[in-house]
Amino acid sequence: MNIVIPVDSLTALCAEVFEGLGSSSEEARRVAVSLVGANLMGHDSHGVIRVPRYVDWVRSGDIVPNQTIERLVDAPVIAVLDGRYGFGQTVAPLAVAIGIEKAKAAGLSAVALRNAGHIGRVGEWAEMAATEGLVSIHFVNAAGSILVAPFGGIERRLSTAPFCVAIPQEGAEPVVLDFATSLVAEGKVAVASRGGKSLPEGALVAPDGALSSDPAMLYGPLTPAGPRDARLGSGAIRAFGEHKGSGLALICELLGGSLTGNGATRPGRRFANGMFSLYIDPARMDPSHLFGGDAARYLDWFKQTKAIPGQTILTPGEPERAARAKRLAEGVPLSAETWESIAAAARSVGLEEARVNRTLAKI
Repeated sequence: MNIVIPVDSLTALCAEVFEGLGSSSEEARRVAVSLVGANLMGHDSHGVIRVPRYVDWVRSGDIVPNQTIERLVDAPVIAVLDGRYGFGQTVAPLAVAIGIEKAKAAGLSAVALRNAGHIGRVGEWAEMAATEGLVSIHFVNAAGSILVAPFGGIERRLSTAPFCVAIPQEGAEPVVLDFATSLVAEGKVAVASRGGKSLPEGALVAPDGALSSDPAMLYGPLTPAGPRDARLGSGAIRAFGEHKGSGLALICELLGGSLTGNGATRPGRRFANGMFSLYIDPARMDPSHLFGGDAARYLDWFKQTKAIPGQTILTPGEPERAARAKRLAEGVPLSAETWESIAAAARSVGLEEARVNRTLAKI
């Protein structure tokens, strides 16, 4: 059974949770808006289900509130930045802003971000660049988060290693391709474990090589209100697309991890996202001015493909925009277990029961 909560009410509660952890009111609001924004886009795996985990990470010192970035390298087209384990929703947009500034000045830039707290939905940062008219490409890893087995394997060696590209369109919404290179994001396993959408068959692999869709394979024995700790499970998430997804995940580890200085994932490493990003100004790359018109022509032709019965031809980013319009109007659906885990996190930082219940009273 789902509970549907108005966007403003859910955002306000989450912001109070992060403020209760010591974040400034500005940071608390920024993190809350980002998480709720992921839910709005239909990416519940990167939405408010993360609140209890963020609370745990702040308490363990894995995330440090109110950080800013440190510039380790600052050249005309290159920046290497240390997020100092700050909230990803604080340090990632700062890194993107630097990439945008350099790309506008030189036509191209490359930015390496290391030691960032969980940066959430990577598409949010790609959209930030697209709004400024820039193409951006992002390779991300999560050092210390060992969840995914390579193609043909049963042991964990990879993080979920997200990959994202955004391409702006003049007078239209950008094309935004954003996905984990695992068959499902770890957050989708968490959603399924709390009564949300079930996992696809065979999304997980057991130590004996058997395929599974049971979240307990990743987290170990489950209780409704208990934590979801992947260190307690014996299985792994599978890479998507067989050898192709596994290969792209490896590239994300090497570029988002090794090249940024974050380090490719390994046992015993403190959790941190690394992100290697390229920013391109089409106006500088395309002196013939072909790009905008040709991209629009091709996208239109792409969508005119005759569809399989019951299917619709969509470009990357369209499903998210449709979800956003629906959820802005109707509210954010959460399973009862997900809501209770958020409510428990709110109580744990000192919010009174009446304050927590007031969020539900606004339904």
